[in-house]
Amino acid sequence: MKKWFQISLVCLGASPALAADWDVPVYDGAISEYLAQAEDGDVLRLGAGTYRENVVLERPVTLDGQGHATIDAQEHGSVITVTGEGITVKNVTVIGSGSDHETIDSGIQLTKTAVAPQILNNVVLGNLYGIDIHGAPDALVSGNRIEGRQDRLVNRRGNGIYVWNSPGAIVEYNDVRWGRDGIFVNSSRQNIFRNNLFRDLRFAVHYMYADHSEVTGNVSIGNDLGYAVMFTSNVKVKDNVSIDDREHGIMFNYANRSEITGNYVRSAKEKCVFLYNANRNLFADNWFEDCGIGIHFSAGSQDNSIYGNSFVGNRTQVKFVSTKWHEWSENGRGNYWSDNAAYDVNGDGIANMPYRPNDSMDHVLWSQPAAKLLLGSPAVQLVRWSQSAFPALLPGGVIDSFPLMTPVKPSVAGKGENAG
Repeated sequence: MKKWFQISLVCLGASPALAADWDVPVYDGAISEYLAQAEDGDVLRLGAGTYRENVVLERPVTLDGQGHATIDAQEHGSVITVTGEGITVKNVTVIGSGSDHETIDSGIQLTKTAVAPQILNNVVLGNLYGIDIHGAPDALVSGNRIEGRQDRLVNRRGNGIYVWNSPGAIVEYNDVRWGRDGIFVNSSRQNIFRNNLFRDLRFAVHYMYADHSEVTGNVSIGNDLGYAVMFTSNVKVKDNVSIDDREHGIMFNYANRSEITGNYVRSAKEKCVFLYNANRNLFADNWFEDCGIGIHFSAGSQDNSIYGNSFVGNRTQVKFVSTKWHEWSENGRGNYWSDNAAYDVNGDGIANMPYRPNDSMDHVLWSQPAAKLLLGSPAVQLVRWSQSAFPALLPGGVIDSFPLMTPVKPSVAGKGENAG
């Protein structure tokens, strides 16, 4: 017993003082006053009401709004600025940031000295930027509802979540609406963006110079563009959903050596997927449905592995102009094409004939749009019949030597259907 008592005293002596809980009364400037008295590890519990002030968090504390406190910066600067290590902000409603893009006026701003901050379950409304992760390593931004400005043209609004040079950041389970882009990432590495919901934005996720990261399980509904990955390599874009995005569901621009798997894209007005100079990527087991173009390759995109995808009811399944053939199958498994009148004699699930989604007339129409006036002419029909009868006449492009007989929907199909 005596030995146990001595060990307990040593442990207590080696540990910091017990954290204190502070109940912060509601008046202007109260949070800043109580922060000046708080010690490391303390918890500030906010009362029900509105605190009109700008808050700066410099030491390891927890700011807990308990779901009924609002902080209003009255249109000046960032509402909450986190500069210290090990700080948590949770359950707070944050409003009233300034409108200066140069200083990135935000609802919550995390600076480069804010190591491992946790921003949890807050409501961030009507600020220029929602949450700015500006150099803060190992940040966790989870479960927040962020609604951006609507009183400006879209390109003059701020982003819901802005990530700059913040390695190890995890952004998950957030609901982001209005503003400019849902998540804008620039010059950051080893980040995870997962299970977020994006609506009524320019881009759901806008990704630049952000290698070795992942975008998984997100839902984009009714935005101009779903997932834009640019100037980036070694990214996983997996199990995401894009529904009714106006331009493209997924866009890869100078993005290389990445994996795009298990995504569900439906009813993008222009293109389910657009690739511009995107090379050595894996596209597997995705679903592309009811888009103007299923997948469009441009500007020399080469050496991509494409198999197991389902192209369903797109007005043009593939737009890919080339003078040589590009095989879209791997290890005897190709893709499903809803317009492929295929047959399967031995019942192995693979069509008995290769499929070529485009012919030479498609190439002519893409390069000379005025030729569409001739679509119904006997000459065009004769050319197409000749190419179907004699495939050697085809000029090159995509060939799927092992087309699938049945489509397989990704597990995320149906996710986001009931989002309001």
